[in-house]
Amino acid sequence: SVYTDEIFGPVLSVIRVETYDEALELVNSSPFGNGTAIFTNDGGAARRFQNEVEVGMVGINVPIPVPMAYYSFGGWKNSLFGDTHAHGTEGVHFFTRGKVVTTRWLDPSHGG
Repeated sequence: SVYTDEIFGPVLSVIRVETYDEALELVNSSPFGNGTAIFTNDGGAARRFQNEVEVGMVGINVPIPVPMAYYSFGGWKNSLFGDTHAHGTEGVHFFTRGKVVTTRWLDPSHGG
């Protein structure tokens, strides 16, 4: 149940599979998409994993894939509540009212 229910805390969940494809399917088939990690010495496998896995935070050879505080904590799928994350650039955009100004200044020597 630790894997099938999204819980938070200092918990390590290890599920063994036979192949890379089985591991990717295990993560991508979850209704949650907060974070996951891969431990490998194979750079190609790490690059493939970061591009193919469907989660919001990916760790490569780090056990907790939460980056610096200015990045959003949260993932994809049912791990995200609302439309945007609370931190990072999405938080700035949420609390900022954008304005676009288009101008054209004619050269006075041409009668402008």
